[in-house]
Amino acid sequence: MAKFREVRLGVRGNDIERMDDGTILLRSPEPLGPYKTRYTEALEQWAAAAPDRIYLAQRTAEGDWRSVTYAQALDQVRRLAQALIDRGLSEERPLMILSGNSIEHALLGLAAMHIGVPYSPISVGFSLLSQDHAKLRHAYELLTPGLVFADNGVLFQRAIQAVVDDEVEVAIAGAPFDGRALTEFSDLAAAMPTGAVDARASAVTGDSIAKLLFTSGSTAMPKGVINSHRMLCANQQMTAQAFPFLTDEAPVMLDWLPWNHTFGGNFVFGMGLFNGASCYIDDGKPLPGEVEKTVRNLMDVRPTLYHSVPRGYELLLPFLREDAELRDAFFGRMKYMLYAAASLPQQVWAELRQMGIDTTGERIFTTEAIGSTETSPLAVTCNWDADEPGILGLPIPGQELKLVPSGSKLEVRLKGPNITPGYWRQPELTAKGFDEDGWYCIGDAMRLADPDDVDRGLKFDGRIAEDFKLLTGVWVNVGPLRAIANGHLSPLVRDCAVTGSNRDDIGLLIFPEFALCREIAGLDDSASDADVVAHPAVRAEFQKRLDLIAATGNSSSNRIIRAMVMGEPLADVEVTDKNTLSYNLVLERRAADVEELYAEPPSARVLRPSAAAQAAE
Repeated sequence: MAKFREVRLGVRGNDIERMDDGTILLRSPEPLGPYKTRYTEALEQWAAAAPDRIYLAQRTAEGDWRSVTYAQALDQVRRLAQALIDRGLSEERPLMILSGNSIEHALLGLAAMHIGVPYSPISVGFSLLSQDHAKLRHAYELLTPGLVFADNGVLFQRAIQAVVDDEVEVAIAGAPFDGRALTEFSDLAAAMPTGAVDARASAVTGDSIAKLLFTSGSTAMPKGVINSHRMLCANQQMTAQAFPFLTDEAPVMLDWLPWNHTFGGNFVFGMGLFNGASCYIDDGKPLPGEVEKTVRNLMDVRPTLYHSVPRGYELLLPFLREDAELRDAFFGRMKYMLYAAASLPQQVWAELRQMGIDTTGERIFTTEAIGSTETSPLAVTCNWDADEPGILGLPIPGQELKLVPSGSKLEVRLKGPNITPGYWRQPELTAKGFDEDGWYCIGDAMRLADPDDVDRGLKFDGRIAEDFKLLTGVWVNVGPLRAIANGHLSPLVRDCAVTGSNRDDIGLLIFPEFALCREIAGLDDSASDADVVAHPAVRAEFQKRLDLIAATGNSSSNRIIRAMVMGEPLADVEVTDKNTLSYNLVLERRAADVEELYAEPPSARVLRPSAAAQAAE
């Protein structure tokens, strides 16, 4: 076996306590060390220690990189903070940002947090993909912002005009539009800081609200999750103790994950700031036609850390296979690769591992993590080389985890300084989010990888709310079943949805990668997506893979016996900001397809396992 590329990792192991009722308590044997009181102490630290180091960089419209150093960033943050003070922003009148990742977004958000003003980055989809702007209006009315910012005025004009009251100031970084007064970002940044900035900064405590992050709201209106300075600062210390190599040298990071989501905005952005990283904003995304931008950026940046969702790694693979220079740029300096939000298919994990070995002669640390907006987010991670995908790891220092029996599963509940105090201006939701002993109920289920050896770590066991019963009363565990299906269907699928609630058996709605299916069918772009998936060669390939999936089942609770390949792509609203499936929303919107999947006699679109596959069951 190739040697492991050495990186300094934290203490492995957990203290475990088993209760008579089957409850399991887990906590790290390593106590949590001291951590910062307020978020922007990290910016002050690196502006003093490494003033000329690039902090943030972003491509211009011309394709060049523009950047700000740590010293420049702190200067601009103080100027912007003064501008916010002049406008009377406060906890009751926070900052609302509509646009995506940018240098201006980062500096303005940091300025707000620096003086104790909450800042709320809103999903771009709420503005640009919605026709009625209902979710944006809900967030706006819950926040009552004192200032709204968008980097491109024209792009966000419709959303601003639909939702933002005339008396609320709107700031832009460019592309002004007619019809209302607009403030240029450069005017905000021209303010001269006074003693009020330092006074406000010194008054920030761990209880001060840093951010208000809105959940995706796939099945209901989004909730505004309170993120305090204590939560964010504690979670970065927890992360540093799990991965102490982060402090050994300044990381170089390239990242696309959206800052309105806790993965990108808290975990990755915070990791960069707290460890003095040079952070390059990736204008690519894990989508066909967009991943090419990421490839270009990887060649320039040569990151030492990389974070993405499984889909992101999967879409990179064809480019890595074909380009030795790209492989060298990607793996050459890499300390670790982390994935979250879904399980990484075995074959994707294995190919990445082998590519790293072939390129560098070493196994590169690849790991998984789990958490939520309410946990800052990191709660559980694998800080050892598990040498296989799907091992979540164990609670990180400072995180207490309780596994509570819930039917056939163990429901996860959490305590620690990284846990939210609740939901902004929604006390009824706060009350529902915690149990009677104050543990946060994350909604996930986990199980021990080895019940006799806790040090093997935890495995994901699905979302409690996604599981369902068949008509027979048998429970179906959706999460692991979906992971098995995606593993066998990769790379031909973007994702799939497990069906069967109140039905006789389990089915799949399969959302294909149409470009790959076109190659199998030998069809060009003139053929419709529906014609592509109906092609005999494509159906035969999916039939073969469905047979493999069916052969893994051994009971009605995990045997998939029907599937349908969708002839139209996922709508934007059916996909989260992390480019993962909004499971319940998909089933709601695709109700007619589910009915067709179970109709008798089956339609021509429905695939059933072959007799040989059913015999193998």
